[in-house]
Amino acid sequence: MADESAESGGEQSPTFTIHTQYIKDLSVENPNAPRIFMEMKEAPEVSVNLDVNVQQIQGETYEVTLQVEVNATAEQRTAFVIELNYGGLVTLHNAENQQRREGLLLIETPQFLFPFARAIVSAATRDSGFPPLLISPIDFVRLYRERRAQAEQAQSQESGGAQA
Repeated sequence: MADESAESGGEQSPTFTIHTQYIKDLSVENPNAPRIFMEMKEAPEVSVNLDVNVQQIQGETYEVTLQVEVNATAEQRTAFVIELNYGGLVTLHNAENQQRREGLLLIETPQFLFPFARAIVSAATRDSGFPPLLISPIDFVRLYRERRAQAEQAQSQESGGAQA
């Protein structure tokens, strides 16, 4: 990302650098092959779960990991299961504010990583003998807001429970 401070003449905008991206863990299961292919009359029902995890490595360097879990069933049997942990090593710049830091780590970085994780899942489904699965775009802003709301609700329940 470009350094915008020279143009604005003021405070530097928060940015980040992605040093590398990698498959941290990939599991593909096709437990009912080849029978599932003979018995399947309709496309499998697919559920996709995605989460973002952040771990501080050193100073302003973090590992951001997308955890993707795909479960597909057909004819009341497991068609395939894919679990992917796709990571990126990221360094933040000019992100002293906690809200800016969270935005870079939980929204912007996952937006950059997602297309690569999506392509890996698509290839894995294709290589499992099924049509390539194209995961719909993820609204990481909504995911972040939901996560914050859940954390705030859990925190208020804990503090309310302590007073009772």
